[in-house]
Amino acid sequence: MSLRRRIAEVYRRIWRTYLAWSPGILVLALIVFVPLGLLDALSFHLDLESLDLSSGIKVGAAALALGAIAMTGLLGEVFFSGAIAISLTHPHGEGSPSVREIAGRIKYGRLILLDVALVAIVGAGLLLALLPGIIAFVFLALAGPAVEIEERSVLGALRRSVKLVRGDFWLVFWVLIPVEIAGDAIGEGLAGLVHRILGHTFLATWLAESLSNVALSPVFAVASVLLTVDLIAARDGTAPPLHSAPAPA
Repeated sequence: MSLRRRIAEVYRRIWRTYLAWSPGILVLALIVFVPLGLLDALSFHLDLESLDLSSGIKVGAAALALGAIAMTGLLGEVFFSGAIAISLTHPHGEGSPSVREIAGRIKYGRLILLDVALVAIVGAGLLLALLPGIIAFVFLALAGPAVEIEERSVLGALRRSVKLVRGDFWLVFWVLIPVEIAGDAIGEGLAGLVHRILGHTFLATWLAESLSNVALSPVFAVASVLLTVDLIAARDGTAPPLHSAPAPA
């Protein structure tokens, strides 16, 4: 199968899976992204102009606050990808896992450490130049699902992601990068609409950040999980069972 047909097939499956799982996905997204939206709103409303930038402590506080914006966004995607991986690959014989069951199975510590590692690696690449950051993002984008699907350590998940992507870089690139860019663009549009209606208040910022993430981040999570399972099957010959729709209760 040509690369173009493989990419089209992955997009078709992303859409089909997202629609089938949308009720549970959106509930889970609300639980994850509403608190993260609050952190983003706090970061955005930091009054930088009022800070005395000659003060090293205040400059450091400003840098941490701005860094929190990037970290919370990636935290949501990494963490949510792990949660979606549990939903889409739960063992046969079980019904669709409840939010409580997912919460009990998520490897919180590993995903948070993985988030910090990805922010540092991708951020360093973006500081050097745009291209290294994009390459790092693509090679490491499957680490979150690898933690949950294969129960790997943080370092093991990073290595596994690189191994899975190697040889199929352009497939992963043309699926995840457009999803990420389109998601950011649509998210900005939703945020702008909320601000035009409610103004630029703290509450409006919180609502805008939460709404855009709840609506769009699940698409990236589903895409990364589908790619992870597909590439595991391609590399190892077998892969965890993937549910295209929730099992009947």
